[in-house]
Amino acid sequence: MPLLSLILKEIAHRRWNALLTLVAVTTATGFVAVFFMIGEASQRETKRNLRDMGQNLRIVSKQTNMEDFWNQGYSEELMPEEWVYEFDKVKGLFYSHLTATLEKRIDWDGRPALLTGMSAEVSPPGRKKPSMVFNINEGEAFLGFELARSRGIKKGDVITVADRELKVASTLAEAGSIDDLRLSVHLKDAQAILDLPGQINEIRALDCYCRHPDKDTLTVLREQLASVLPGATVVKMQAIALAREQQRTMMEDYFALIMPSVVLACGIWIGALALLNVRERVEEVGVLRALGYGGGNIAGLFLGKAALIGLVGALIGFGIGTAVALNHGPDMFKLTAKNIKTDYALLKWLVLGAPLFAALCSFIPTMISVARDPADSLRQDN
Repeated sequence: MPLLSLILKEIAHRRWNALLTLVAVTTATGFVAVFFMIGEASQRETKRNLRDMGQNLRIVSKQTNMEDFWNQGYSEELMPEEWVYEFDKVKGLFYSHLTATLEKRIDWDGRPALLTGMSAEVSPPGRKKPSMVFNINEGEAFLGFELARSRGIKKGDVITVADRELKVASTLAEAGSIDDLRLSVHLKDAQAILDLPGQINEIRALDCYCRHPDKDTLTVLREQLASVLPGATVVKMQAIALAREQQRTMMEDYFALIMPSVVLACGIWIGALALLNVRERVEEVGVLRALGYGGGNIAGLFLGKAALIGLVGALIGFGIGTAVALNHGPDMFKLTAKNIKTDYALLKWLVLGAPLFAALCSFIPTMISVARDPADSLRQDN
């Protein structure tokens, strides 16, 4: 009798055992499908949230008086603008999203404002990514909430700062901080307004999520900066950096713990069902051996059954997992909901992996059955 026919008869004869095994495989593959599809959205959402936290490194001149720096919020010491482009030449740096800035408090029409000029982002080779700050074109200005409200300025208006005309590209939402008094312009415009061509007083950056086996990240950042810009020092905004790291590792640790636990539990479940099936089929296995079916045939019967159930379970589990991810994922990750899609590449791996997983979980019980002596199997007390 063909092996497939025997497998189908075996499944029909022990339907409840087969059904419970199918439930275990479906559960495992369903969890894998959900975790991979939602996990991808989670990573994208985390990256968006991390981006919104802002840059967490501030590079200033070594001559900066740090008491004045923290008191004013910026350095009075100037640096050449060309310094930021030195990062574009060195590989392996922990820095990314570098922005040259020139910042100073000014008197604008008799009232205070914080002028901030920003360049386009620069990143070392291998770390070039989409900009995480809004790009400002020359001749444009972004106004903080209080600057715009107190002067009645709206988007599209033209303002004059130190005889330089700028078109208001946007008025920002209330921040409840010094940002409400910030007048953000292109770096070239700020240099012209302050009459400081080619000068900056800070480089803002983001440290990559990299770990060094022997040193903390800030030590490595300072060592790397010393080799690129000996005349500068870096300050790390620890609160932002810690929040970034905690948010990024939280989801990674969650998925790393939960998914293997579920798969392991389902594997034990499948193995226990296979062992129970073998122990209850001792006499039937003995009859098959007596009829001339060798150990390979018996092993093929039980392992083939497990593999076939694994294949069916993979298809069902993928369907259920995909449905759960598509229905509930967008509610969990609203910013990246459109990235939650059916993953047919994952289906291919599940179709290949689930039968192998089910067969491996059934391997030891199957070998116990194959190794048993046929005469012992046919004893009445067994």
